[in-house]
Amino acid sequence: MQLNLLNPSAEDSGYRTTLPSASHWSLIVRRGMQMRMANLSDQTNVGMLFYNPYLLSEKYNAPDTLKCQHTFKLTQGHCLYSDMGRIFCSIVKDEFGWHDTVSGNSHASHVEKRWGKRDYQSHSNNWLQNGYDSFLVELAKYELNRRYMAANVNWFSEVSADSDGKMQLSRQAEAGTRVELRFEMDTLVVLHTCPHPLTQSESYPVSGLELSLFKADPVQQDDACLNLCPENQRGFSNNALYHLGI
Repeated sequence: MQLNLLNPSAEDSGYRTTLPSASHWSLIVRRGMQMRMANLSDQTNVGMLFYNPYLLSEKYNAPDTLKCQHTFKLTQGHCLYSDMGRIFCSIVKDEFGWHDTVSGNSHASHVEKRWGKRDYQSHSNNWLQNGYDSFLVELAKYELNRRYMAANVNWFSEVSADSDGKMQLSRQAEAGTRVELRFEMDTLVVLHTCPHPLTQSESYPVSGLELSLFKADPVQQDDACLNLCPENQRGFSNNALYHLGI
């Protein structure tokens, strides 16, 4: 992994890193920061979880996020909610237009069934990691375990249902596609670059992610995420109350 500190006078001042396939990463991203993600392959899937770092039982709530914004997908203008009705982050830019938060995560059984069994002891860096175990590795750094696992977002992946109602991975973003998240509260972000659980790729996907963090512009009254729906206005109000006195 390469880490680069950027020139503070540059447009994307802050932090940048590149994550290869089957990697995992975590960081407490501060309120008022913006995260830009750019996929490095047309097979890139980025699984992501969100937690309140000061109240770790507060985590991303996929059902509430979709229900309150009357949507089945995530894209620009949407906010990602916690199970306390607060907003972790807002999607302020999106070049893909369809991100999945209903299909869950890849497990070791998915990887073994699709591409055969490999482990680190036998295959070193050529082993095939899965999303669920990647999350567990990062969560353990914060003394969290599988009990704290929640529904995750799968960035750069679109899902659909066929005539029988069976879910399928219907499209993934072309290499170089960007998504940007503005963080509305301090958030523990946990992510991996492991395959989408519904992938039908004949070989383990070669993917990668370029991630950068920089200071976001202040939220304005005409902000698209704030004004998408009345529920989002209430979410921002919940955040304002949470930050009262800070």
